[in-house]
Amino acid sequence: MIDNTYDYVVIGGAQAGLAIAYHLKQQNKNFIVIDGGKEVGGSWLSRWDSLKLFTSTEYNHLPGLKFNAPKGHYPSKIEVANYFKTYVTQFEIPVKLNTLITAVHKTEQGFHLSYKDGKMAAKNVIIATGPFHIPYTPPCHTKISESILQMHSNFYKNPSQLQDGDALVVGGGDSGYQILNEISKDTTRTVYFSGDTNVKSIPQQILGKTIWWWFTVVGFLSFSKYSWIGKRLYTSTQPVIGTDVKEILSRKNVIPVGHTKDALNEKLFFENQHISTIKNIVWATGYRPNFSWIEGLELDANGYPKNYRGVSNIQGLYFIGLPWMHTRGSATLGGVSKDARYLASEFAKSSD
Repeated sequence: MIDNTYDYVVIGGAQAGLAIAYHLKQQNKNFIVIDGGKEVGGSWLSRWDSLKLFTSTEYNHLPGLKFNAPKGHYPSKIEVANYFKTYVTQFEIPVKLNTLITAVHKTEQGFHLSYKDGKMAAKNVIIATGPFHIPYTPPCHTKISESILQMHSNFYKNPSQLQDGDALVVGGGDSGYQILNEISKDTTRTVYFSGDTNVKSIPQQILGKTIWWWFTVVGFLSFSKYSWIGKRLYTSTQPVIGTDVKEILSRKNVIPVGHTKDALNEKLFFENQHISTIKNIVWATGYRPNFSWIEGLELDANGYPKNYRGVSNIQGLYFIGLPWMHTRGSATLGGVSKDARYLASEFAKSSD
């Protein structure tokens, strides 16, 4: 039995879903935003306690409402969640929480969307679930002794979760270095690091201007992935922003060990050595996309839906908030607005 029928159903209630919901509201569409969390902003609140945005206030505005914080401020995860709550209230965006969509099925009239307690129908569906779906942990984690505490960065909150003894942080991206920085501040604990130590580190400010100001001036966030420069940026290793990598790696209690190769009980094998004293592991090893719940979807080599600026190969199915959907900023809080505006123009054309 179908519960309700909408012109548009937006799946995902974080920045991407809210940005497109703003335009649907402006166009007086019959729509609803569906989210599996228990509260607006829940996907942000679930991350580690000390998390702050890499972008300052002036680059974090969703369409129609400025982020209420001083210029140059780097908001916490709680501030982001509160901004989303204010956004939903101010624009009276209809949101249905605690509803995890498990299947999207194409019909002659549009789509059927299944969830635990029922189904709903929509003429159009917009997937705004973002890039972080399934936490990825290397297969060797299953060979590690149960006496060693393991957690993915998705479940890491703060160092108080760790047991006594040495720790290992695996993963050389922004998350890995932020967590390494936090854990290694306890100088009584040896912290091994497995990841790229040659990664470029960029400060949050250069010559009195934020790095995002410089990125905007040179057009770094605006190059299309279809352009020559965009293709080069897309395939290059992304820098770590706002975290002093060299300082962290120079700490006496931080020991780089190269890439993780294998494990057996208490022994972990790295590129040039093995270690048996590690009691805690934080896997900051990223995520894998999961769109298997969408019937008939064509994926690219990276497991993301084939699309052009959010328009998929299935009539009436759209995407927003994917990494590099059009530019490097497509998955960011401030950058998603451009993609939302483009999709809104496509919706307006279809209703003409």
